[in-house]
Amino acid sequence: MPESDRSGAPVRDEVDGRLDRYLKAIFGPGADFHPGQRDAIKAMLVPGARRLVVERTGWGKSLVYWLATRLLRDTGKGPTVVFSPLLSLMRNQIDAAAALGLRAATINSSNTELWADVVEALQRGEVDVLLISPERLSNTTWASDVLPALGAIGMVVIDEAHCISDWGHDFRPEYRRLRRIVGALPPDVPVLATTATANARVVDDVATQLGEGVDIQRGTLVRESLSLHVIQLADQAERLAWLAQMIPSLPGSGIIYCLTVADTQRVARWLASQGIEARPYWGGLGTEERVAAEQGLLSNSIKALVATTALGMGFDKPDIGFVVHFQRPPSVIAYYQQVGRAGRAMERAEVILLTGREDDNIAEYFIESAFPPPTHLRDIVETLETHGQMKIPVLESTLNLSHGQILKALTLLEIEGAVGHDGGGYFRTPNAWTADVERMERVTALRLAELAEIQAYVDHQDCRMVFLAEALDDKTATDCGICDRESGPRHEVAIDAELLNAAVTFLRRDARVIKQRSRWPTGALAGHTGVIRPPNAEGMALSIYGDAGWGTLVRDGKYGTRRFDDALVEASAELIVDRWQPDPPPDWVTAIPSTTHPDLVRDFATALAGRLGIPFVESLVAHAGPEQKHMENSTQQLRNAANKMSVAGTVRGGRVLLVDDIVDSRWTLTYAGQLLRSAGAGDVLPFALAIRASAGDD
Repeated sequence: MPESDRSGAPVRDEVDGRLDRYLKAIFGPGADFHPGQRDAIKAMLVPGARRLVVERTGWGKSLVYWLATRLLRDTGKGPTVVFSPLLSLMRNQIDAAAALGLRAATINSSNTELWADVVEALQRGEVDVLLISPERLSNTTWASDVLPALGAIGMVVIDEAHCISDWGHDFRPEYRRLRRIVGALPPDVPVLATTATANARVVDDVATQLGEGVDIQRGTLVRESLSLHVIQLADQAERLAWLAQMIPSLPGSGIIYCLTVADTQRVARWLASQGIEARPYWGGLGTEERVAAEQGLLSNSIKALVATTALGMGFDKPDIGFVVHFQRPPSVIAYYQQVGRAGRAMERAEVILLTGREDDNIAEYFIESAFPPPTHLRDIVETLETHGQMKIPVLESTLNLSHGQILKALTLLEIEGAVGHDGGGYFRTPNAWTADVERMERVTALRLAELAEIQAYVDHQDCRMVFLAEALDDKTATDCGICDRESGPRHEVAIDAELLNAAVTFLRRDARVIKQRSRWPTGALAGHTGVIRPPNAEGMALSIYGDAGWGTLVRDGKYGTRRFDDALVEASAELIVDRWQPDPPPDWVTAIPSTTHPDLVRDFATALAGRLGIPFVESLVAHAGPEQKHMENSTQQLRNAANKMSVAGTVRGGRVLLVDDIVDSRWTLTYAGQLLRSAGAGDVLPFALAIRASAGDD
């Protein structure tokens, strides 16, 4: 074992020599440290050190904790625990650890079947680095199995530390648990926090949460290789046409960021239809698909990965040639973090922000839904106080809140100590609790201010890199000389008319599957339990509600003219006959009834039946009750549908096309299908003019 000085850290000359050897073993004989890297690594060798490293994307923050871990393990210290927010980041980190001969393991939502193996490897001392997502800290496995197996921890790393702070652009409630963990560590365990996207307010907040004696290392955030551009286009069709026209000419391979999952899928399909290799990427992808998409980008076998922010923090590909944003992100800080994926090992990378009409609507939706409303929090607390311990399905049966709303509220309440949970469900703790309304309002106001700042970036007339750096409180930036404000717009082109027409046609043919409901929600409706037998057939929706293509015409007809345009009848008939082609085809048509707009769907379904050459039969009748759109979870939606609908007319045999205007939960269609089959109908084929982007989440 090497000599140590009185602090317990290996002596300086030997540390420097070993650092140089390790660095060259990874990157080759010509490799050298970036300014500040060596000092940051050596700082973590001092027992009890606390350091917050704020350095630009691509600077090499992960190298700091990998090399520090290697040196600490060389001296017999315990494993490093890295708290990391994203699966893509974890996979990159495991590969990086292997390059240093470090044995890394991870505990996350995608590998639950391996958790027991990881615990056993920890107990045998065969893990040098454990990567864990903060969300797992609420799992009893962490406290009962993983934490004891770690033994004496050598170092704790909090990656993407801006997530700790309320003020951070990507604040995550689960990260608040880390403050308690850091506070409970033995005093000699060093703690490193890293981020590239923190302004002065976030830095101060994170440093406070790390405890006393935090050293803050802050470098310049300017990225000299990024050529920043903004292009304003009228609508999605123009943006799709621009992508098809310009992506082939951009350097290398890159990332196209979208704000919604639906857009990642749509943009990737559009590019593929134009002969451009592209794959969609979002957090809900299966592990194999997600890894394959990442590898496609890493190996340059695809031109573009079309991604949500699930591909973001820590994704390491040094030669990404471009980053394009299909819509404007909600904040300047988030934008800086995402564009930082580009040009790490390139002299020049193209960074292009496309912006259009719907950007603000999407951003405002995310801001408004960031926190559970105080009324939701109070309802859950009061329900648990009244009824005792409850599992989530029972809460759904009691409260008109969606599964996602309940889960988000329970997470926050658990962090705040108001509720706890075990195998029997969630329960109210003895701790006093009141909703922190002031904090929620303060953070919401901050998010709206950030939205105004990114709007200002779009219209900014001077250097764009200076604008980004100053937004993160880096005052060292000087004019970059290569953004569109200084070197002129290089990517604004006249949209090819043929491509634009093709994009419009593509959007209007972007139909969506209406997935089957397979099981009745537990306890929702007497006589409806277990597997749905038989289920509706898989259906089709002409569009996404309110979206480009037909979705806007559906919205206008629903809430504007109160009549669905004849063009929707023609488009629906074309979809059913030429593209969906149910086999055998439907024998007759009926419609979901309504008390608020009794003629709207019925008249459309009648016209569609005429166009298809089959009869329309009014088989179902509506009863008064709350609108289905106000029901928030499966239990409430099914109950409401059952209370509001019954068979009142003729029901024919044979296959029936069941028509609705807008699909959200699918429970209205599901229950209507059961009514029709019970009355003698054959297979039920659901069809709707539009499906909401979130349909199927509950």
